[in-house]
Formats: sequence, structure tokens, C-alpha cells
Amino acid sequence: MSYIQSLFPITAKKELAPGIFDYTVYCPPIASQAAAGQFVHIRADGFTLRRPISLCQIDRQRQTIRLVFEVRGGGTQEMSHLSVGDSMDILGPLGNGFPLLSPENKVIVVGGGIGVPPMVETAAHYGKNATAIIGFRNSQAVILKSDFESLGCDTRLATDDGSAGYHGFVSGLLKERLEQGPADLICACGPMPMLKSVVSIAQQANVPTKVSLEERMGCGVGACLVCACRTVRDGKEIFTHVCKDGPVFDGDEVVF
Repeated sequence: MSYIQSLFPITAKKELAPGIFDYTVYCPPIASQAAAGQFVHIRADGFTLRRPISLCQIDRQRQTIRLVFEVRGGGTQEMSHLSVGDSMDILGPLGNGFPLLSPENKVIVVGGGIGVPPMVETAAHYGKNATAIIGFRNSQAVILKSDFESLGCDTRLATDDGSAGYHGFVSGLLKERLEQGPADLICACGPMPMLKSVVSIAQQANVPTKVSLEERMGCGVGACLVCACRTVRDGKEIFTHVCKDGPVFDGDEVVF
């Protein structure tokens, strides 16, 4: 699959929570070939390196992509100043996404914090057969819950402080869900400690996992070593690129 770099117009923008922005961008060539779990690399004015942003949703009919990101530094702060009608400099689609089974399969998607957005497109494939488990620091940080519900997913919310939904981590809700019935696959994105816990729980239940890793990136196409991570292949520990070999990996392969 080839990738595209160009300027694309922003058609919608909103702030979902303090510092978390939701953009819709009209870019037919990317929307036509992008897949759930992939990402795009965005150039912010005044910054040399692009910022990797996961694809939240892909609308092939409207030829748009949806990007949800949190302001974490100068680059994303500059990106958040873009408005409807402005152009966004996008390179993509990049990386390997989540495998999509038959929509009849029972799949659990797990997202933590800003790792929640890339799970929306995956959940959309399964609809009512998906369980969406999403976790945040508190009720003020909750985003995209209504999106999963509108897709027909069994949506379960956890907050660290108990201000909304289940009081605790997504791991508690995942254990609860697996006690209620089997699953064919678990897909997850979020902080490394969360992913480690998800994979451990899934292994105990004998459920395969696919995890999307979040790492700082330089080039986004595998030419540099900024996003190297440790994985196990054929019994040997090796370094792989999150941007090119991932960001989605088999949970059993990742060295946490």
C-alpha cells in the first residue's frame, strides 16, 4: 500500500474535552485506502517533525477521515489552532492496523485515555457484537462514549476516581466481561501498563490479542530508529519499528 502526502481541507472541528480536539478532514485518497488502526503523520507549522495521529474513523462515502488528539506539546498545540476551512498537511495512511474478522465474531475493544479514538473504527466493524471497554482519569476526561453506543456496542466505562462508570481500571471490566462469556479477539490501545494487563488477562482466558503501541516517532515510515520497541519473533527478542511493523502487534509478541 502506498501513502499520500498533501494538504487537505478541514470540514469540521470541535473540542471533546479540555485539550482534546476532534477534526474531520476531507481527503479522498487517504480515506479510500485507510484501515482501522492505521495512523497519519501531520505537519505542524514551525515544527520539523510530524505528529502521528491515529485514525478515529474513516468515512469512504463522504471521503473523510476523523482525527482525535490531545494537546501534549507545542506541535499538537499548533495543530489545535487550525480551524474549519484551513488545510492540514497529512502523510498517510501509515502502519499496520487491526485485523478485521467476520462481523459476527465477538470482539472486545479496550481503550485507555487518548488510546480510545483508534478503537472506534474497529468497533464499527462489529457493531452489536463488540464490547467497548474504555477508561479515563475522571468524568471530565471521558470522550467518545456516545460514539460506541451509537454503533450498538456493549459500552462499559471506567474512571480511575470513580466519578463516572466503574471505579477502577479497564482491567477490572475486562475480567468481568470475560467471566460473562467467551470472545474471539481483544483489540487494545493505551498506556503500556494497561496493555500489559490486558494481554495478561487475555492469556489467562486463552483469547488472542492485538495491541496498538503508542511511541514517539520521527519519520513515520521506518527510516529512523526513534520508535523502536522490543518484540519476540521466532523465540528471539528483536527491535521492531512501531511505525512500520506496527503500530498493531500480537500481544504475545510485545516485551512489556
